[in-house]
Amino acid sequence: MDMETDQIYQVDVGNLLAFNSNHRFPAAPSSREELVKECVTEGTKLVQAIADTLFNFPSTETSDGPLVQLPPPTTKLPREKHLPRPKPPTKWEEFALKKGIQKRKKDKIVYDETTDKFKRRHGYDRVNDDNDIPIIEAKASDEPGEDPFAKRLDDKKKRVGKQEKNRLQNLKTAAKAGALPSHVQLAATALPISGTKAQPQKIGKEALGDVAGLAATSTASGGKFDKKLPGEKPPKKQGKHHKYLPVVPRHGGVDEEKEQTNKVLGKLLSKHSHEILNVGKAINMYNDKKEKKKSGRSDKLKAKKDITKKKPYANKADK
Repeated sequence: MDMETDQIYQVDVGNLLAFNSNHRFPAAPSSREELVKECVTEGTKLVQAIADTLFNFPSTETSDGPLVQLPPPTTKLPREKHLPRPKPPTKWEEFALKKGIQKRKKDKIVYDETTDKFKRRHGYDRVNDDNDIPIIEAKASDEPGEDPFAKRLDDKKKRVGKQEKNRLQNLKTAAKAGALPSHVQLAATALPISGTKAQPQKIGKEALGDVAGLAATSTASGGKFDKKLPGEKPPKKQGKHHKYLPVVPRHGGVDEEKEQTNKVLGKLLSKHSHEILNVGKAINMYNDKKEKKKSGRSDKLKAKKDITKKKPYANKADK
């Protein structure tokens, strides 16, 4: 590429971008065709400038052809969407910032003194699992007659409930700031997606009943063995269960499958009896056959062979 072309075109090889900031139309285009022609001509020159710049870089030969390592881009392209809004800190993050607690990465595998093994910190078969502790030492603060195992389960339920309450409170705070996560926005039908003008949807009583009915019958038993909530009504649309006939007929009984088949055939024959026998068509066929017999013509008769016609080589056979 010569110096004149370098001065005219600005090429950003990292983005494969080229533009001419000094381009001016010699005259205002009189028609759209003339404008398109001028744009195509200028675009061809820009693409040629990018190609000339690429061929000046060192390349390596591959099976697909020469390969060029592009430099980092120099032009900052605009974003399609706005920057994500800063997420408000949670209560724990505010407390940690106030006390100067720094977050550090913990090991996933921890030594368990009870079982003398290395186990996971969280999840199934974790360290210090309540199921692995057969005996709980009594404390001076324990109430007499209280089950320590039941108390431990009760404390765990309270902790889980408190964490869920804090999580919902953090989501409410994030919703007020407009920084709610996208997956939560999709799950919440009453909240519009950020950046859209969708109005909040109001869920009626019937819609809630339909959703509750679907959730109640989504188990393998169709909700038959599930616990019912107080005041819960049975689902409106219950599926019909198909009753299969026994493979082997019962002892001393009638073959139910044969009886059912005969019943279905009887209904079909009685319903479509007029379609099975077409009386008009049968009469026409009978009359047509009768006329053919009278005239001595029949489709089934074949043409008789000529007896007087001699077979080839008959005289030679007689000799």
